[in-house]
Amino acid sequence: MISFIIAVVLLVLGYLLYSKVIERIIGVDPKRVTPAVAHPDGVDYVPMKPWRIFLIQFLNIAGVGPICGAIMGAQFGTASFLWIVFGCIFAGAVHDFIAGFISIRNNGASLPVIHGKFLGRRVKRFMAYFTIVLMILVGAVFVKTPAQLIVDNFTPGWPIWIWPVIIFAYYLVATLLPIDKVIGKIYPVFGFLLLAMAVMLVVAFFVIPDVHLVELWDGLENRHPQAATNPIFPMMFVSIACGAISGFHATQSPLMARCMMNEKQARPIFYGAMITEGVVALIWAAAAAYFFHDKAELCIGKSGDAMVGVICNEWFPPALAVISILGVICAAITSGDTALRSARLIVADQFHIDQKPIGKRILVALPLFVLAGGILIYAFSDADGFQTIWRYFAWCNQILAVFTLWAITSFLALKGNYKATALALIPANFMTYICACFILVAQKEGLGGIIPYPWGYILAGVITIVGSSMAPFWLKIFRREHNK
Repeated sequence: MISFIIAVVLLVLGYLLYSKVIERIIGVDPKRVTPAVAHPDGVDYVPMKPWRIFLIQFLNIAGVGPICGAIMGAQFGTASFLWIVFGCIFAGAVHDFIAGFISIRNNGASLPVIHGKFLGRRVKRFMAYFTIVLMILVGAVFVKTPAQLIVDNFTPGWPIWIWPVIIFAYYLVATLLPIDKVIGKIYPVFGFLLLAMAVMLVVAFFVIPDVHLVELWDGLENRHPQAATNPIFPMMFVSIACGAISGFHATQSPLMARCMMNEKQARPIFYGAMITEGVVALIWAAAAAYFFHDKAELCIGKSGDAMVGVICNEWFPPALAVISILGVICAAITSGDTALRSARLIVADQFHIDQKPIGKRILVALPLFVLAGGILIYAFSDADGFQTIWRYFAWCNQILAVFTLWAITSFLALKGNYKATALALIPANFMTYICACFILVAQKEGLGGIIPYPWGYILAGVITIVGSSMAPFWLKIFRREHNK
């Protein structure tokens, strides 16, 4: 319990102290006109109240990542607590805050536009298609958890395919309608539900007899049931993505950048939402670590979404268990719809398609839904379909975070404060190393990694060092291109 309390305090201090340092460095100006104020269009550029934007951003980035991801990450032991805390403060929240701020300063630009502005036109073109693929994967993969939870807990015996159809119908409505008509109205309710669920878990820590949370001093060894093929480094850092750093988050920030009425709102909305998500991830990781350690018999063979039901039904009376499970369902659904909405905006930005007419929104959205639906059909028709999609999503998600961190590094360097580039340069190099390690040494389908662990780690280090050492060279080239 002491480790958990210290971790929460550190997350709060990260927001109170470190976020203000970043705010000062990037030059937030409360007098500058924001895109929502400059040219509201009633569809995507819609001024909204800050508390509403905060809850929408929180739900946008949360999904099932800080719940199911944190649960599965907790299998690695107490090291997961350290990654959630320090990853959130120094990587994830920095990533979300500065990416969102850059979007505000660039007329609510979508993420590939930001990549292009600070990494070059070729990167913009590549990242546009890469990010659209990731958004389609998110729209498909985040259907499985809510559908499975609904069938398991509320409609036993129903064919599971019924719920994906219903969820996809909602996705289409939320993607096409103005942001304040559906998302702006129901997200705050769902946000309070997700936070209430986290608070109930914290209460359970203190009131349920004989609950002793795992402490850091119990040891940082790898407790994963397949530890030999799942080393903490890099597997834990990919398993816990949304609770620490996630490239998906930066695709959601432009949605809110188009609704904010003052740049001063950027710190609480972008950095604050990420810290809030970190607290939620920490709560679920602490609960799961207790179950994996003290109630291991209930956890055998359970996936992350199944563990949600185990924890809620074991600790809560039926009514509260239902509320908690509904919170997880809402969290997943409210990331899938904004992922597809973000994909619509990225396509529109890439091909300069005006999104005010409903006909043009439909024209852009329908192909995206057809592709997402095709992936979903494959996932349900193949025994390992969702596991395969999730692996691609996890890998693409962190690769996107790497590109965004390097774009942020370029943004800070172009401001002329080279010492400040360390804010993004350090996490950019760290995440580059994580992704390189994951590609080289992660074992898949029992086939093993590309090369053995020791050599894989060394080669990943070489890739990171070479890439980082070339940063001044490509920054010089880009500065020349940027100034043309």
